[in-house]
Formats: sequence, C-alpha cells, structure tokens
Amino acid sequence: MNSAKTWFLMGLLTVILVLIGRLVGGSAGMLVFLVIGVVMNFFSYWSSGKIAILMTRSRPVSEAELPEVYAIVRRLSHRAGLPMPAIYLTPTQQPNAFATGRDAAHAKVAVTEGILHALSTRELEGVLAHELGHVRNHDILISSMAATLAGVITSIANMLQWALMFGGFGGRDERDGNAFVEIVMMIFAPIAAMMVQMAISRSREFKADATGAKLVGDPNPLADALERLEYYSERIPNPVNPATSHMFIVNPFRGESLARLFSTHPSTEERIKRLRAMRILGAGLS
Repeated sequence: MNSAKTWFLMGLLTVILVLIGRLVGGSAGMLVFLVIGVVMNFFSYWSSGKIAILMTRSRPVSEAELPEVYAIVRRLSHRAGLPMPAIYLTPTQQPNAFATGRDAAHAKVAVTEGILHALSTRELEGVLAHELGHVRNHDILISSMAATLAGVITSIANMLQWALMFGGFGGRDERDGNAFVEIVMMIFAPIAAMMVQMAISRSREFKADATGAKLVGDPNPLADALERLEYYSERIPNPVNPATSHMFIVNPFRGESLARLFSTHPSTEERIKRLRAMRILGAGLS
C-alpha cells in the first residue's frame, strides 16, 4: 500500500509539471517538463529525507547534547529490532517530533527544542516510540516524499502567480484560451499540495500510536503526551514549512482555522481515546 502511494505521488507531481509545461511552451514544453518530472521524482525518492530535514531547519545532535533522547531511542530501537536512527533537533519552541528517511537504515528522528522542556521522561518515551512506530511500519518514505512533493507543488503555484502578473506563458499560436487554464492551475496547485499531504492515510497515525504503545508496554505515556502536545500546538506557533505538517506527531498548525479544515492528522481526542482503550482491552501489550 505504501509503495502504491509513493508511485501515486510521483505520478501526481509529474502530471502537474507536464501541465505547467503545456502552458509554458506547448507540446515541446510538455516533453521538457516530463523529463524534469522524472528526474525530480527519482531525486526526491533518494533525497526526500534530507530535504525534509532541510525544510524543518533541523540539525544533527550528538549524544553528549541530548543524552536522554539517545538513551530512550537506543532502548526502543533495540526492542523494536531497528537500527539506531540519526537524532536531530528542530529549532522551534512548539513541543513536537517527527521521523523521516528512505527506510529504517536511513531513518532520522527529530525532536523540537520545546518538547525537551514540556514533557516528562515517560511522556517523551511515548512520543519517541510513536516515531519509531512509523519507522517500523515502513511509512517514513511516503511521509518524506509527501513533504518534498507538496513543497514543489506550492512553488509551482507561486511561479504561476508571478507569470500571470507579467502576461502568462506561451505564444499566441498555442495558448488560445490558456489564460483561464493558467488561473485554474494557479488555484489548483496549492490545493493539490494540501491533497498530497492528506493523501497520507490518517490511519497511519493510529497505527503508529498502537505500535508505540506496545514498544513502551503502556499506552498512557503517549496518551498523556498527546494531551500536552495538543495544548501547546494551539498556543505556540511553529515556523516550519506547511508542506511538512503531516510528518509531525501532532498538527503544528492546529490553531489555524484553514489548517483545521485541511488537517493531515486524525482528531487528537480520538487518538487519546483509542490509546486509553488499549489498556482496558489489553491490546496484547508486552
């Protein structure tokens, strides 16, 4: 399923680029942008994790800087049968975290500066277990791809906007009626970016929650952490690129009405409810 989603996102970006190529240079432009799209897709496949790190302005940190985070991640990684991921720090005071990378061997786990002060050790363990759940469930590639492609699509929308201000694309022989198409594409591109983010199944968060709870052996630390993170996300802004919002454990733009409408995350209340129920039902925790 994740493989199919990855190819879907690649195809979506390529189609949009080809349509832009049609507006820029007619049939020849379509061919040029098709080649560009193929090259960009392969580049994003191999480099999407690195790009996601750059988009969030995260930096690698040593064990000497974050000994507690390293200790927790090392213990949980061993329990999950995963290699130790690289640890990054994101420069924002909003408590949050995310995982990215091409696969488990290239996984990266990032925590924000704010989360180090907002959560207890046990709650932080629940959050990091959730992120390792994404790694274990093999959905960090699709998350990283979505961040990269959504950012590209948003850039295309900006390019269209500036082009329209200066008279649009193409020559008169091939752009009869294209003014309307250009306007439609300018509107469609940012919507497509949001759809790419929403294409990440919300069920992946529920699954990562369950996996993380089982890694810890108790769903309550993660449930408690989600309550705190939800509270802070409504009060502390996160200056990261919106294209990366779906990667974080909670929506970093929760306080904005438009972001709520196009939320890439399931309801935090529902996530907490399911986690609390795991303890009641047993849920096969070990």
